[in-house]
Amino acid sequence: MNRLRIRHITGYRYEGEVQASYNEARMLPVSSEGQFVLHSSLDISPVSSSHHYVDYWGTRVSSFEVLTPHKELSLTATSLVEVRARDHAAHPIDWAGLADASAASTSYVEQTKQTKLTAPADDLAELAASNAARHASPCDAALEICEEIGRQVEYVQGVTGVQSTARESWRGKRGVCQDITHIAIGALRSVGIPARYVSGYLHPKPDAAIGETIAGESHAWVEWFCGDWRGYDPTNLIDIGERHVIVGRGRDYNDIAPLRGVYAGPFGSQLFVKVEITRES
Repeated sequence: MNRLRIRHITGYRYEGEVQASYNEARMLPVSSEGQFVLHSSLDISPVSSSHHYVDYWGTRVSSFEVLTPHKELSLTATSLVEVRARDHAAHPIDWAGLADASAASTSYVEQTKQTKLTAPADDLAELAASNAARHASPCDAALEICEEIGRQVEYVQGVTGVQSTARESWRGKRGVCQDITHIAIGALRSVGIPARYVSGYLHPKPDAAIGETIAGESHAWVEWFCGDWRGYDPTNLIDIGERHVIVGRGRDYNDIAPLRGVYAGPFGSQLFVKVEITRES
């Protein structure tokens, strides 16, 4: 078991004085299978009152407005989370059984429909179909599809944006974890496997000493349904384990963006992000 302290600082610097801004933040993890939140808090500057709720997808949301003039909006989310190793048991379900199970619940059906961000390129859908045809088990097919995508797409920062699509990222075979996750989701959905986007954090150093603070960043990975939900990190080609902290889930990035909002003021803003992760036990 790992006990991880996460400090996530983000916000906007505006190109002039903003009169008011209205925002939503999804930056705090929730207790769930494999993780237990010991403490979490969100500090907002300028100081603002906020409303907290859990959205349709089960993600904690802080909704707030700043009605005083400001040139910078800054949020600091601090969380202390115990993370346990996740079990990835085999699920003896075949394709027909998966189709029946997937149609039995709205939560699965919703994760079979492509979005603008996940719709796959034709050659990716063909690759996924070819892979699926070789496996009697959808679970085995899903894992091989994600591993193949992780091997083919190079992790490169700065070549894509938050609204880049799976088609665009797959064409260039480069992107960040968000892009690789969208590509994997689109491929899995194209062969009838429900798949969802997971947002959170990954401790980047497996052998970090207790008390050592590491510069990190927000992370994303995929979960697919094959009798139960099973997570995998295609960016790093690893199972979800003691270094992954879940913040939220959705159909794609748009459902769980860490910070979004609107403001009244001069056009132009610059996003800043800093993540620090400390292993405490």
